Amino acid sequence: MVEVVKGISTEWGACSYTVLLNSSPQALSCHNNIIAVGCKDGGIIILNVITGSQTGALPGHIIGVTSLTFSSNGTSLVSVSLGDTIWDIQTGGVIKTFYPGLVCSASISADCTRIAIRPNDSNTIQLWDSQTGECYHTIQQQSLVSHVCFSPIDPQYLLSISDEKVWQWDVNGHQIKPPFDGTCVSFSSDGTQFASWYKGVVTIRHSDIGAIVAKLQVTDEQVISCCFSPDCRLVAGTINNTAYVWDISDLGPHLVGTFVGHTGPIDCLAFSSPSSLITGSATDNSVKVWQISAPLTDPVITDSKSVSITSAPIQCITLQAKDDITITSDSDGVVKIWDIFTGLCKASYQTPAKGTVCRDVQLINGRLICVWYEGSKIHMWDTEKGRLWEMDNKSTWIVNEIRILTGRSEIVCLDISSIQTYSIQTGELVSKIEAEGVPFLSSLVVDGSRAWAYSSSLGYQGWDFGISSPLPVQLHNIPPHKLHPNGTLLWDTVLSGIKDQATARVVFQLSRRFTRPADVQWNGQYLVVCYPLNHVLVLDFSYFFLQ
Repeated sequence: MVEVVKGISTEWGACSYTVLLNSSPQALSCHNNIIAVGCKDGGIIILNVITGSQTGALPGHIIGVTSLTFSSNGTSLVSVSLGDTIWDIQTGGVIKTFYPGLVCSASISADCTRIAIRPNDSNTIQLWDSQTGECYHTIQQQSLVSHVCFSPIDPQYLLSISDEKVWQWDVNGHQIKPPFDGTCVSFSSDGTQFASWYKGVVTIRHSDIGAIVAKLQVTDEQVISCCFSPDCRLVAGTINNTAYVWDISDLGPHLVGTFVGHTGPIDCLAFSSPSSLITGSATDNSVKVWQISAPLTDPVITDSKSVSITSAPIQCITLQAKDDITITSDSDGVVKIWDIFTGLCKASYQTPAKGTVCRDVQLINGRLICVWYEGSKIHMWDTEKGRLWEMDNKSTWIVNEIRILTGRSEIVCLDISSIQTYSIQTGELVSKIEAEGVPFLSSLVVDGSRAWAYSSSLGYQGWDFGISSPLPVQLHNIPPHKLHPNGTLLWDTVLSGIKDQATARVVFQLSRRFTRPADVQWNGQYLVVCYPLNHVLVLDFSYFFLQ
């Protein structure tokens, strides 16, 4: 039985749907609109790429399926476990089964006449005749072989991984060229290139001459699996519970997406189309289908020069969930508006706030308004009129945080002991409030016409600036941003997680690699987190919490 869950968007490059399985997926293969999933219980499930629904099931093997490979024409499927089985994918019938012992990797040649296998705990590659089921040749290597794959176009050419090296062979066992460093390898669909991973570097090489096409730095962690998209434009690899996708189609190869959603390591992946990636995790018993957007033509709106899509470090983020957008601002003063659901950049603006760290950006009635603090002055700029005004700071202290009160058309500034508000229209000082005691105010949270200042000694102190009386009314609650609508779940900045105030129990926490964000916005449903190295995480908790 499978369950298809649609619409869970865990990070940009949205997950179209998740298929929940009764067994753990360990292997994936795709051809056109068919996904074959090999499971830990030995079963093979056939899914429809478009809907995620199950269209068939093969009885499979006695123990877990370790490898699946479609033939080049998509009519046959080779599965691996205790032995190789060639399935007729149209009828579900077995064409040939043979038992060379426990097998961990296999590949079928482009002409479907040969199967290369890597027996478990073996230093050999065995070549089997797919029609007779007989082993007719063995290639001996000095160390344990971990992976083997045929070229998708040349039935005489195959690769293997042994002793952290990529070896090239012909079917007669002759070594082709010296080996390359690599712990994971995959051919492009046209056979002209292959990708290998070694010590945090992705290397793309020409298959015929071995020349390096591109090198991409990832991390020092081990890549488990890798693959090319059908159009050879993208390369994907997995590290722990994250899938990375790079565009290698031009002279400037670059990362186009990271996909986070599995609760455990990704064990297998495959492209089903040039814009669709499939991942499977044996930890959470799920298969996820991710949509990869086309290359963006980043529509930078600027009076002078164009701005590269590769931004400087992100410094702050604004969530406007009612408009389905979030806004990022980087150290070069470039502001980008993103669609929460698709991750596509809707517009970009070059602002004068380059080099500043104290700023806020809001989209108000179609106008992007940016405010920042620099040189003892408060500055304001918008997309329609450019720089509107700059105003001397009316406080004796340096402003350490600045925000826009969208429900009041005012700007609110925070120093260590007070809050001041300024009119967006004129820049004039409207009000100033001294906080109680000696609070050393450190952060500011706004919601419509209300603002809260936080200090470690007194917690939150809040005021409503939208009432008709001369002075703002003091509030005695904490900001609603921080809470889930049930009123007890609080976003904890120190923990980088969500805590139940009543029980002090942490109900959700970001993993170690997502700590130390540059900025966080949380409205009880959406959590958006930005990191200096241009990574933005978007989590939708409507499926996580019981209402």
